[in-house]
Amino acid sequence: MKGSRVGLLLIAVYALLTGSASMTVAADQLSAATRQELAQVRNATVKYHDVEQAIADGYVNMGYVSGEGFEYVNVGLIDCTFELEFPEAVHYVPSGDSLRLVGVEYVVPTACTATAPEGFTGAADEWEFNAEGFPIWALNAWLWLGNPNGVFAEFPHPLIP
Repeated sequence: MKGSRVGLLLIAVYALLTGSASMTVAADQLSAATRQELAQVRNATVKYHDVEQAIADGYVNMGYVSGEGFEYVNVGLIDCTFELEFPEAVHYVPSGDSLRLVGVEYVVPTACTATAPEGFTGAADEWEFNAEGFPIWALNAWLWLGNPNGVFAEFPHPLIP
């Protein structure tokens, strides 16, 4: 089996064993508008496949978060506004001698809004209140590593220790 087939098989087995398949909002189930927005984010963040570019753009390694990977945060982007093409964090996992970009995270302080922020079109995005113990709303978008729980699933990603 090729590597991608093995990965897909592992994801499918995980979904079946955990029962998460019924809760999954797969990318192909999202509206055309949401899929277009995800494409915009991919285009805006493709340069961050090179972690050195993320660092040059102000992202700082804040450490490893189980289920998310290494979290690089640009604190200068944290404000009360959801900006599609400017995620506040990018996530990486080890890959050989380098890091592999797996997704992005949006952050809005809870002081800005008592309810989940408006994010992507539709209701599929899953904003987490007081994420990681901080007074923030956070939204993951698994753009570069499929998550069997959905593209916007809160962490932990089942394939990231």
